[in-house]
Amino acid sequence: MNNHTQNNNKEKKDDQNQNQGDNTQQSSLVQKIQQLGQSNVPTAPDSNIHVLSIIGQVEGHIQLPPQNKTTKYEHLLPQLIAIEQNPKIEGVVILLNTVGGDVEAGLALSEMIASISKPTVSIVLGGGHSIGVPIAVATDYSYIAPTATMTIHPVRLTGLVIGVPQTFEYLDKMQERVINFVIQHSNIKEEKFKELMFAKGNLTRDIGTNVVGTDAVEYGLIDGVGGVKEAMDKVNELVGNSPNNEDQVIQ
Repeated sequence: MNNHTQNNNKEKKDDQNQNQGDNTQQSSLVQKIQQLGQSNVPTAPDSNIHVLSIIGQVEGHIQLPPQNKTTKYEHLLPQLIAIEQNPKIEGVVILLNTVGGDVEAGLALSEMIASISKPTVSIVLGGGHSIGVPIAVATDYSYIAPTATMTIHPVRLTGLVIGVPQTFEYLDKMQERVINFVIQHSNIKEEKFKELMFAKGNLTRDIGTNVVGTDAVEYGLIDGVGGVKEAMDKVNELVGNSPNNEDQVIQ
């Protein structure tokens, strides 16, 4: 009698545990559907290429409203340091779809990306506007989708910067920093870049130019027209030719 009762209790507990497991799986599945709109989430295999996304507005020293889609630069800076220190990561692909944002934060990201010793490739998808331009050209090689655009315009700021009223001289120096970075990390001529930046009539009621994919390549701002396939092929090519990779092969 006791053995029969114990067996029944054990079967009930097993059924309960199985039901709890099924409920947990169903709950997890529902969450995936709610968040991503799909039941099966694809997972990437272990790779020596790290993909870094810069999406929405680059958030810098001032916190943006919660409804804004942002990329916080203080989150990316430690990631870039970790990429540099991680021996398993041999190359980096930067995915860009940004409207721009904080000038100094974007420039800091650009400087960090440019200073990484590992091969880097960027892809401009949809748009890489404003301070997204120096971020896009900071990599060893850059791609832009044929229908993607890049808005080049003068530096514009509102409010206070570092606790003092902004002056024309301050804005002018900041703009020169952006211009110098872009022309040093791309093939565009300074005269052409400034011509695009200060053009009148291209943007309605504003100064600047909206450059489409093939034009960006023609001007020398971006290296090539392409997407994910081209970027992955290029970064793997750069990884194979990098001095670090050759050292590992010799050892």
